[in-house]
Amino acid sequence: MSRTLILIRHAKSDWGDAGLADHERPLNDRGRRSAPRIGHWLAEGGYHPDMAMVSSARRTQDTWDRIARELTDAPAPILSHGLYNAAPADLLTAIRSVEGVGTLAIVAHNPGIGSLAWSLCDSPPQHPKFGLYPTGATLVLRFRGKDWRDTAPGRGEVVAFVTPRDLPGRG
Repeated sequence: MSRTLILIRHAKSDWGDAGLADHERPLNDRGRRSAPRIGHWLAEGGYHPDMAMVSSARRTQDTWDRIARELTDAPAPILSHGLYNAAPADLLTAIRSVEGVGTLAIVAHNPGIGSLAWSLCDSPPQHPKFGLYPTGATLVLRFRGKDWRDTAPGRGEVVAFVTPRDLPGRG
């Protein structure tokens, strides 16, 4: 038995309105184009989350909504303010709290999501952008066993890693 974890950094966000609170920033045009491409890539790869835990920020919700449209039977997001700009340890705690789910998607923010991705890999992917974990970056990891409580640094086998710029189309 194994578990699959999908770590997604939100797509590119809009910085155009200086008066808008960070939590309320939407996706920009590039982000709106790239998120569905990530969803299509997940669907084509057979990576179908049973659960999606999503930061309560607008840009993460928008990212998940656009990804989910490309997936068959995508789960409704579980929104969490605790994932907003969360540290890697907090993200790991959220993951370990999950029960009865085979494939879990997390949509969150850097630097937390990128640092967590790096720490969970048994061997990081040989991708030039992995260390930067740019907007839209998506890592698929596989863990042995069925219990999310056992998720630990260095135990995740890298299945795939992609950024929007790796995929066909613009953005």
